[in-house]
Amino acid sequence: MAEKLLISGIEVEVQRKKIKNMHLTVRPPDGRVHISVPLYTGNDVIHRFVSGKSNWIQRHADRIRSHPRPSDPEYISGDMLPVWGRLCTLEILYGRTHCVELEGDRLYMTVREASTACQRAGIMTEWYRRQLKAALPELIQKWENIVGVEAGSVRVKNMRTRWGTCNTKEKRLWFNLRLARKLPECLEYVVVHELVHLKEKGHNAVFYGYMDQYLPEWRAIRHGLNHPAGEWDPGIDHGERE
Repeated sequence: MAEKLLISGIEVEVQRKKIKNMHLTVRPPDGRVHISVPLYTGNDVIHRFVSGKSNWIQRHADRIRSHPRPSDPEYISGDMLPVWGRLCTLEILYGRTHCVELEGDRLYMTVREASTACQRAGIMTEWYRRQLKAALPELIQKWENIVGVEAGSVRVKNMRTRWGTCNTKEKRLWFNLRLARKLPECLEYVVVHELVHLKEKGHNAVFYGYMDQYLPEWRAIRHGLNHPAGEWDPGIDHGERE
């Protein structure tokens, strides 16, 4: 559980983890400040670090607050939903079974007439999950051959703050089902990122050297993934990180 400190007039959420470095984040939609620190970091060290970043914090908090969060979809006809990086118009049809079909730039969702927005959101989530599961095998095989590694298992789940994770011991890869909303190149970047972790566990010079070798444009793709123009994905923390 995160503790809270007041530093230079700024309320800061502090979370202690088994990590080596401190990570400072300004998070939407209200510009709250969060810092992850190594387990035994003293509060005096945290105070000095955050105080030294006060101008950076204020600048990014102001920027985040100036961009109001779009309203969540109501899952009614006319809603615009992202599919592989493009916005599609949702059309609600009524029937006895639940299903979603994509035709061009239109999404047809068949539901029972009495279904709620929450139920429709769940139907859409499972459709995204199937989309991602169908896209992953070909990409995984392609990049396993290029990187020279082999994943033990590949799974999909809804993650709040990460696009993918890698259990290097079990060689198990997890991918955020919300990647089905993003451009296909974003999914490819995350696949390469997680497979490279099977060669190099940490985010260090060796890891980034591999990324530069296999996917030279990865930084631009990552920026587009984490800072989508005009979009705020409620399932992902697009905070500004120091």
